[in-house]
Amino acid sequence: MQDAEDFDPAEVFTVEDMLAEDGILEDMIQEELKAYIDGEASTISRRRHQTGLRRYIPRNREAAHDDLVANYFSANPIYTDEMFRRRFRMNKPLFLRIVHALSDWSPYFTQRPDATGRNGLSPLQKCTAAIRMLAYGTSADQLDEVLKIAASTCLEILGKFAEGVIEKFGEEYLRPPRSDELEKILRENEARGFPGMLGSIDCMHWAWKNCPKGWAGMFTRGDKGVPTMILEAVATRDLRIWHAFFGTAGSQNDINVLNKSPLFIQAIKGEAPAVHYNVNGTQYDMGYYLADKIYPEWAVFVKTVTAPQSAEDKLFALMQEGARKDVECAFGVLQSRFDIVRRPARLWKQGDVINIMQACVILHNMIVEDEKDSIREVLDLNENPSATIVLPPEVRTSDNPNPTFAEVLRRNSTIKARPTHRKLKKDLIEHIWQRYGNKGN
Repeated sequence: MQDAEDFDPAEVFTVEDMLAEDGILEDMIQEELKAYIDGEASTISRRRHQTGLRRYIPRNREAAHDDLVANYFSANPIYTDEMFRRRFRMNKPLFLRIVHALSDWSPYFTQRPDATGRNGLSPLQKCTAAIRMLAYGTSADQLDEVLKIAASTCLEILGKFAEGVIEKFGEEYLRPPRSDELEKILRENEARGFPGMLGSIDCMHWAWKNCPKGWAGMFTRGDKGVPTMILEAVATRDLRIWHAFFGTAGSQNDINVLNKSPLFIQAIKGEAPAVHYNVNGTQYDMGYYLADKIYPEWAVFVKTVTAPQSAEDKLFALMQEGARKDVECAFGVLQSRFDIVRRPARLWKQGDVINIMQACVILHNMIVEDEKDSIREVLDLNENPSATIVLPPEVRTSDNPNPTFAEVLRRNSTIKARPTHRKLKKDLIEHIWQRYGNKGN
């Protein structure tokens, strides 16, 4: 028997044997690769078979347009204005205003012929499809039978509609109040017992069903259990939303959102209107928002009294928590008008979800402005003169576009002054008790 050291592989395996083995291995690899490719191809074929091959569907969009006009937009429509208001969430003149504005904004919202010379979808069909998806939260495919618009086209229309609404109306309906509007807000809130109040602030979560798996941890908070995005809003009694900041990951709280929010940018720059008012004999030079307990003790926030004991504190807590519900009511009306905001968002891209929310807020504000009644003054200003004054901004943008850093720091420290917060809260408690304490409230 030969030793292992004397073993020569060439005596057992010839060159021909080694080449034959290489050929066998190569054939095996080719067979495995072919089987893998065939399996993928069969899977793709099965998927195509399940969804159906791409084919032409003869949709009679001209008849759908005629039916839409006959139902709502003719001289003698089939359905009444009340039914239009319920189904479109707005009055007909406002809807037509949006249609005309979008037609001027982009050729996409005009009726154009296709490659065969056949007229495409009308602006009424496109805007109706977008409003129905926002109002009812329906799937894109559900509108095909009525409006004769394919699901993919409906989703494209929805995205374009949101972009157009933001572009055409965002500057007007996503802005802080002007001086004349601010005077009305302050006058109404003073009649409610809160002089200097600019509105109420809070946050709302919108569930994001199709959040990417890699982002789920960043957008999920323990009490929600699902990925969400946060809307920070400031609203007034008429349910107008004057500030909307949306898109922050849902794992964060209201303070994190506030630190990212542009709410006080104008005030820090000195470009916001100055508010002067008197509470319990003390003069204040900055308006405030009613907030819940999580917000910091800044001069611009007034919070309720936790576990009130005295009669004065109980009355203030009752009044503050009642007035602070303005923003909660605005959230509720926003979700009732646009069911897409109440349901989990089914869009894939974060930017598309943000556009939908901003478009819904803009449309909500347009509806509020279109349907609002004249403000009923509860306070008789002849008997009780107003102590609130609105002055022009401290800094004019054209005269001083770059404020010094020292001024910015001073205004920022004024906004976050804790002693002012405590003093203002104490004065408001006394003010409300003097005004309502003797009425049995």
